[in-house]
Amino acid sequence: MPASAYSARTPQRWPAPPSPVGGRNTTERHEQRHRAMLRTGIHGMYLLALLAGCAPPLPQRSPVGRLHRSYADSTRTDWDGRGPRPLEATIWYPAAAGSREVAWEIGIFRFGHGAPDAPFADAVRHPIVLLSHGTGGSAAQLSWLAERLVMSGFVVAAVNHHGNTATEPRYRPQGFVLPWERARDLSVLLDRITDDPTVGPHVDTTRVGAAGFSLGGYTALAMAGARLTFSDWQRKRAAEPDAPWSTLPPEAPFTLADVDSLARLDAPFRASVARSEQPTRDVRVQAVFAIAPALVPVLDAASLQSIRVPVRVVLGGEDAQVSPEPTREVLGRLVPEASIELLLGVAHYTFLATCTWRGRVFARALCRDGRTKRTDVHAAVASDAARFFGGHLPARSGDRSSEGQPNYSIPRTALRAAADAER
Repeated sequence: MPASAYSARTPQRWPAPPSPVGGRNTTERHEQRHRAMLRTGIHGMYLLALLAGCAPPLPQRSPVGRLHRSYADSTRTDWDGRGPRPLEATIWYPAAAGSREVAWEIGIFRFGHGAPDAPFADAVRHPIVLLSHGTGGSAAQLSWLAERLVMSGFVVAAVNHHGNTATEPRYRPQGFVLPWERARDLSVLLDRITDDPTVGPHVDTTRVGAAGFSLGGYTALAMAGARLTFSDWQRKRAAEPDAPWSTLPPEAPFTLADVDSLARLDAPFRASVARSEQPTRDVRVQAVFAIAPALVPVLDAASLQSIRVPVRVVLGGEDAQVSPEPTREVLGRLVPEASIELLLGVAHYTFLATCTWRGRVFARALCRDGRTKRTDVHAAVASDAARFFGGHLPARSGDRSSEGQPNYSIPRTALRAAADAER
C-alpha cells in the first residue's frame, strides 16, 4: 500500500486508552492501565513531557459522554489466528446535564473533553455515525469530529483497527495492506452496539452515517460500496512498481517481501485476501463523509460508480500524503453523489488531534500544520459534517440533528487568509 495513501503514520506511536474487557464501563481502570504502559517506557520519549503541564480549562458547552468497549468479531480471527478479531471501541454520546467532563490528553495530543461513563441525556434514539481513524492512529484521533457530532444530536462510535493502531503493542503488516477489514470492523461494531444493553436503546440503526480520515476515509467509502481487492493491488503493483500505491510507508516495520511471504504462508492473511473479493457495502449506511480519503485512484471504477448514497469529501490543498487533485478528479468523475471541498492551506496532519506543546517539540512532523490553524480547520470541517449528516439522515421530532438546513460549503472565516494567499 502506498506511502502517500496513509495517514497518522507515526515515527513514534502515541498512546490512546484501551477499552474495557467484556464491554463493561471500566474507563478508569483502562486509563490506569495505559498510564502503567507509559511508566514502563513503551512511549518513553513522551513520558517526561507528559508529566509536565496542566490541562486547558473546559469549554462551556453541553456535556459529551464517552465510554469504551471491548467487542470482538468471532467470524474473523486476530492476526495471530488464536482468537476472535478484537474491536476495541470508543463511543461518544449526549450525556446528562451536570455530567462532569474531564480533559483527555495523552502524550503529544489533546483528545478533547468528555464525561467518562456518564448517563445518557435522554431516552431518545439518536442517529449514529461510525468513524474510522487513519493508518497507525486510534479512535481518539477523531474526538474533535465526534464531539461536534454529539453536540448536534448524534451518537458516534469508532474502533481501533486491529494491526493498524497505536493502541496495540505493535503494528502488523496485515493491518496495513488488507484495508477492507476496516469496513467490516465498522459493520460488526454497529451490530455489537445494537445489542449493547447500555448503548443500543439510544441508537436508531435506520439512520446511520460513516466518516473517516485518510485510510479511514477509504473505509467510509468502502461501506458505501467502493472496492479494492488484493489481486487488484498486486496487478497494479506489477504494472507500476514505482507508483505511490506500490510502496509502503517508510516507517513500516516490514517489507513488500514480507507481505508476499505472508500472502503465501499465513492463514489469517490468506483468509483476508479471500474476503477482499466480497462486497464491503453496508446497506444501513445512508451517508458518507470522507476526509482526505486514501487509495481513491486505485479503487475499482465500477464500484465507485455504483455508490448511490450522498458523499461529502474534504481535501487539504497542501496534503503531501493524499494527493488532492487525483483524488478530486476520480471522485468527481465516478461518484455521482459526491460533493467535494478543497481547503487551501491545509495539510494532511492538520486533521489529526490538536497537539500539546510537547507534540510541537517532539513530533513536529505530526504537529506542523499548513497555512491554516488546526483548531480552525477542525471547527469548520466538524460543523460541515454535522450539517451534512443532519441533512441526509432523516430527522425526527425532538432530535437535535434536525436543527437548521444543510449547508454544503465550509465556513470561510477561518480559511479566508489561506485562500487569499493562494490567489
